[in-house]
Amino acid sequence: QVQLTESGGGLVQPGGSLRLSCAASGRIHSIYAMGWYRQAPEKERELVARITGTGSTAYADSVKGRFTISRDSAKNTAYLQMNSLKPEDTAVYYCNAANVRATYSSRGIDYWGKGTLVTVSS
Repeated sequence: QVQLTESGGGLVQPGGSLRLSCAASGRIHSIYAMGWYRQAPEKERELVARITGTGSTAYADSVKGRFTISRDSAKNTAYLQMNSLKPEDTAVYYCNAANVRATYSSRGIDYWGKGTLVTVSS
């Protein structure tokens, strides 16, 4: 079993910054990609940013130029630096670890964190 522990959410004023962290723990041989998704009230969960083990990144158009995802593979930890935050960024942010393998030959499993609330408001 793998656990994802998220931290860094909170209340911030428009234009401010926050940094989210997600640490994966448990029996882990490899993680293909780690990412952040978000879900605002009455909206579907959407991809915010994703990074693979080789450093390839993908971002939602709405956050390009403002958010930066990074990863420390040795620590199985991903970070999301969020700058120039807007009220529309308000949501619960969920960490995802994709295709996690416990051993070299085991099948990959996706895991989700419990979510951390980000509120952008004056």
